Amino acid sequence: MTETVLLVGGGGREHAIARAVAASEGATLYACAGNRNPGIGALTAGFETLETTDPTAVTAYAEAVGADIAVIGPEAALEAGVADALDDAGVYTFGPQAEQARIETDKGFQRRFMQDHDIPGCPDFEEFRDTEAACAYIDSHGDLAVKPAGLTGGKGVRVIGDQVTAEEAKAHLRDADYDRVVLEERLVGEEFTLQAFVAHGDVRVTPAVQDHKRAYEGDEGPNTGGMGSYTDAALHLPFMDEDDYLEAVDVIQATVDALEGYKGVLYGQFMLTAEGVKVVEFNARFGDPEAMNTLPALETDFLDVLVAARDGDSLPQLTFARNATVCKYAVPDGYPTEPEAGTKVTIDADSVARAARERATEESSGDEPRDSAGDALLFYASVDDREEGIYTTTSRSFAVVGVADTITEAEAQAEAALAAAGDEGLRTRHDIGKPGLVQRRVDHMRELRGE
Repeated sequence: MTETVLLVGGGGREHAIARAVAASEGATLYACAGNRNPGIGALTAGFETLETTDPTAVTAYAEAVGADIAVIGPEAALEAGVADALDDAGVYTFGPQAEQARIETDKGFQRRFMQDHDIPGCPDFEEFRDTEAACAYIDSHGDLAVKPAGLTGGKGVRVIGDQVTAEEAKAHLRDADYDRVVLEERLVGEEFTLQAFVAHGDVRVTPAVQDHKRAYEGDEGPNTGGMGSYTDAALHLPFMDEDDYLEAVDVIQATVDALEGYKGVLYGQFMLTAEGVKVVEFNARFGDPEAMNTLPALETDFLDVLVAARDGDSLPQLTFARNATVCKYAVPDGYPTEPEAGTKVTIDADSVARAARERATEESSGDEPRDSAGDALLFYASVDDREEGIYTTTSRSFAVVGVADTITEAEAQAEAALAAAGDEGLRTRHDIGKPGLVQRRVDHMRELRGE
């Protein structure tokens, strides 16, 4: 039996989801987004350009194509109630309804929820509606994480003592004039993320990922939506051990138990500290870029997960290829503060894959690539596919993902793929996944733990 799946969203994360769905022989895929993503379009039977935060428009398209299942990529669509509307229309949606999506879309709710349900890993926090009261709290408490309560695309947080001074944080609050702000204790350690597939109480976790939010190499500059990320061949990362990973899994499980009836992806962003795992935040959908690391490594048929979730069956146990992955984004010059849009880009996906194969061949002991080394993957993100070509927008343009035995080999593949893809008017954080940066993470955790 063929399942008709509707994908909502047009970024790199959604391209990875589309690729995972399209890999199943039992799926017919449609998509809708505000931009025409050429990578998604090539995998679908139909692609509609519409506003993904409009529940009526999305539901009408789902009904027009006869969708059996929907998958929502962007958080803004969840906040707008798109999952609610699709569920009401009889289209099972692998994504939480707006009330449960508040675990991401309202950071004040998120922290109160954790506190009320005794979910481990919750830092000390206070929530403020009055800007001057928040500024006074900063004066009396020193280094804090300053978080707008609502969605900011991963760019709203200011960390005092790391990114900004107390005076800069207060100036930001006064200029931005947020309705509510959450002030939390500053967590010191190494961040990692863990994504889980969730339905009717089942939790199926994926490998840990480390994202790189800062815009420039050496972890400098403002926060972005994510410049790239990596996984290791094991479920945990080099600066972690298995117990750290399992501690994060326990937090995810406790959160799902408390949410009752949650469906979709629950993504935990964690800080591994000297005292253990702390929760930076939760997201109610796949991460971007983390989806591009984990979904290509998923050996379980993703459609089987979606169908089991819809039918009320136990979710299948997940298996993953024992490879490391390194994802690197190419972004417009000036991103994220003053990005330059409208650059025409010419990207040859075959050249990207060929460059990775050639790199793997060079690193192997014989004439052929290692069996575990795959083609580098290309994911289009915030680009617009027009009649005259593909053009950049003001957000991240495309990503490449290297896949190999080790992080170092996967990073080399990603670099070869970037060179083949071309970078007219674009820039990349080339240090992501390089041995020196990974080792600094390991050394940092050893120092914090007194090892």
